[in-house]
Amino acid sequence: MNIANWLNEAAHRWPGRPALLRGDVEVADYAAFARRARLRALQLRDEYGVEAGDRVALFMKNCCEYLELFYAIWWIGAVAVPINCKLHASEAGWIADNAQARLIFTDDGSVFAASELPQECRELAALGSFDLAAPEADSTELAHPVSRNAADLAWLFYTSGTTGRSKGVMLSHGNLMAMSLCYPLDVDQVSAEDAVVYAAPMSHGAGLYNFIHVRCGARHVVPDSRGFKAAELFDLARSLKQVSLFAAPTMVKRMVEEARQQRYAGEGLKSVIYGGAPMYVADLREAVEVFGPRLIQIYGQGESPMTVTALSREAIADRQNPKWAHWVASVGMAQSCVEIKVVDTERNAVAEGHVGEIAVRGATVMQGYWRNEAATRETLVDGWLFTGDIGYLDSDGCLTLTDRSKDVIISGGSNVYPREVEEVLATHPGVFEVCVVGQADAEWGESVVAFVVARDPANVDQNVLNSWFVSRMASFKKPKKYVFCAELPKNSYGKVLKTELRAWLKEGGATLA
Repeated sequence: MNIANWLNEAAHRWPGRPALLRGDVEVADYAAFARRARLRALQLRDEYGVEAGDRVALFMKNCCEYLELFYAIWWIGAVAVPINCKLHASEAGWIADNAQARLIFTDDGSVFAASELPQECRELAALGSFDLAAPEADSTELAHPVSRNAADLAWLFYTSGTTGRSKGVMLSHGNLMAMSLCYPLDVDQVSAEDAVVYAAPMSHGAGLYNFIHVRCGARHVVPDSRGFKAAELFDLARSLKQVSLFAAPTMVKRMVEEARQQRYAGEGLKSVIYGGAPMYVADLREAVEVFGPRLIQIYGQGESPMTVTALSREAIADRQNPKWAHWVASVGMAQSCVEIKVVDTERNAVAEGHVGEIAVRGATVMQGYWRNEAATRETLVDGWLFTGDIGYLDSDGCLTLTDRSKDVIISGGSNVYPREVEEVLATHPGVFEVCVVGQADAEWGESVVAFVVARDPANVDQNVLNSWFVSRMASFKKPKKYVFCAELPKNSYGKVLKTELRAWLKEGGATLA
C-alpha cells in the first residue's frame, strides 16, 4: 500500500513519458523521475539514517525537487512533513520540533538560525546539492519502495485551530490513495496528455493532487516563477495544452482579470479546480463567461483532504438550469468515499434544510492529530470527523456552508488563525488588549482586522505594530487594518464578543470606537 508504488509502476509502464517540467522544459521522464526519487531515498537512508516512520520536513517554494523528495521519503517508508513556505522560520522550526523531524529541506540549506531548529533536526539543501547523475552503488538496492500498511503514516500536514498552535493532521497511505481515487470519479478525468501545474503551494492541496497524475502518467509542471502568475499560467496553457490546476478563489479572480486584459478565452486550459475559501457567485459567473466550462469546485479540510464534496463543471456552467443559483452557492455533493451528516449541538443528526455542524466519515478521514490525543478525541468520534464548519444539506444531497464555528480567517486561500496573530500583537508593550477577526474582502476573500486597546495611543500606530508583527510571524498573516478603541465589547464572563466586532465592521464602523 505504499503510495510510492504508483511512481515506480508508472516508470515501468511509461519510462519515456514526460514527467517533470520546469516551465515548458522537460527535466525528467518517468524513468528519470523514479530513479531520482530512489537515489534520494538511498541518500536519506545511508547518509542520514532515515528509517521507516521517521519524519522529514520540506520548507520551500514549489520546485521539481519537491516531488522527488516526496517520493524519496515515501520510498523508504518515512513521513513527509510539508510546511507552508510563507511561514516565518521560527514558526517552521516549531513545526519541525513538534513533528520530531530528523531533517528539513530548504532551497539552499541556510534558512534557519541555530536556535530555530531542534538539535536533533538537520537542515539540508534541496537544490543543486545532490549528484543525480552518479551511478548507483548497487543497482538492486531499494529497487522497489518498502512495504507499508494502509494505516501507516505518510503525510503530516500542519493546520491550526482557535487554540493558536498548529496541529499535525496524520494522513496515511490509505487516506491518500482513497483521496486520489475520488478525483477521477468525482472531480475530473485524468489522462497521460494532461499537465498539472503547481501554481498554488505544493505543501497544501495542490501537492495532494500529484498522486492521481502520477498514477495516470501525466505531466507535472512547476512554473518558472515557482508560484502563481496568471500571465505565466496562460502562456504555459497555450504551450503545453490540457493544463489543469488547483486554485484559491482569489487566484481565479486574478486569472479572470488577466484574461480580460489579454482577451484570453482559456486556450490550452483544461480544468481549474477551486476551493479553500468561498467563491462569490458574481465572481463565478464572470469566470464561466471568460473560461467556459472549465471550473470545478471542491470542498475538503486538511483532516479529510480535498475530499468532502465536489460540484461538477457541468453544474457550474449550466446557467439555464433553474437550480443553478442554488448549486453554485453550495459546495456540491458528497464525493464517492465519504458520507456526510449535519448535527446539532448535541451531535444528533438534523433534518434536511436544517443548519448544524458538518460531520464526515469515510476512507479519507485522518488517523488523528499528531501527539494531541485530546484534540483527536474531540474531533473524531465513532469514525466521524466533526469539521467545525456550519451548513445544511438539501433534498438533493447538496451541501451549503453558512458559517464556520472556528474563527479561522481565509485570506487569499491561506488560513490565518486569530489567536496566533493576537498572541504576537499582545506581546507589544504598548498593547493592552487585542482581538482579531476577519472582514469580507472582494480581492482576498477575507482580510485580517485587529481591534487594539493601546496603553498609550500616542505611542502605538499601525506602522509600529506592523513592524513588530513581521519580525515575529509570516507577513501574510499581518492585519490589513487596525481599529484602535477604548475598550473591547465583552459578555458578563469577560469574553470578548467577536460577533459585535464583525457586525461593527459590516455596518461600516458607526458605533464602536
